[in-house]
Amino acid sequence: MENHNNVTEFILLGLSMKKEMKKVCFAIFTTFYLAIFLGNFIIFITISYSHLMQQPMYYFLWHLSFIDPCFTSTVVPRMIGDLISSRKTISYNCCMTQLFSFHLLGGVEIFILVSMAFDRYVAICKPLHYMTIVNRQRCNMLIMTSWLLGFWHSVAQIFMLLRLPFCGPNQIEHYMCESKPLLKLACTDTHVASILVIANTGMIALVTFLILVSSYIIILYNLRKHSSESRRKALSTCASHVLVVLLFFVPCITTYLPPSDTVNDKEFAVFYTVIAPMLNPLIYTLRNVEMKNAIRKVWCRKLTR
Repeated sequence: MENHNNVTEFILLGLSMKKEMKKVCFAIFTTFYLAIFLGNFIIFITISYSHLMQQPMYYFLWHLSFIDPCFTSTVVPRMIGDLISSRKTISYNCCMTQLFSFHLLGGVEIFILVSMAFDRYVAICKPLHYMTIVNRQRCNMLIMTSWLLGFWHSVAQIFMLLRLPFCGPNQIEHYMCESKPLLKLACTDTHVASILVIANTGMIALVTFLILVSSYIIILYNLRKHSSESRRKALSTCASHVLVVLLFFVPCITTYLPPSDTVNDKEFAVFYTVIAPMLNPLIYTLRNVEMKNAIRKVWCRKLTR
């Protein structure tokens, strides 16, 4: 990545807090990061070695449990290190690489969540055609589409920032390289670029969120035709999905849609970079009897070998 700017590195200011609090946060975020890896690892291995792999819903969850730790790893290790480090610099190239990776994996996660909502919609609203519509070939197509859409979203984001000149202040008011705080450092008019950030990330998050909410409203409406046992099972599954969607999308929309100075981006960013990925494994397992049974069988078998 060739840099034509005067700025060769940035300083990440990180989360605003006292020195003593930073040590406490270091311990908390390290625990959260390990929990993200452990929880998603358990889900990934459980689905890989159980009959659940044949079911579309768990096939998508298997992919999500791979994406979550990767997505978090683009940001959290550096954030944890910066909490106890006196030197918080990041080179221009590493900054742009982090930005690209973050938006790529975040975009993939968003579209996998849409695929999971599509799976639940078909399962509940068109149960007789479920195996025909949501077959393995279509599941693979949806996963591939998620990666392609995430890639193009990320390319658009990075292309816009690579064209901006940085020649003055190099302190990023964030714990990661992100579009909106970077725009404030550009030594040129960024009005158009700010609109493009809202259009590229904010509107994608908002439109996707509205699509997901609409799909779950339709699902809830159609559940009235089912038996009480079917309703209970479907509601349990959908409740998990809705909680994940709310935890990820509401902070994301709050961060990217308003103008740059109206919200404190980094506090909201903690939700979709740390909190949501950490809670995903718990949400998908604690309310899911099938998943709990599969975990018990797979891990008991592995531990007793």
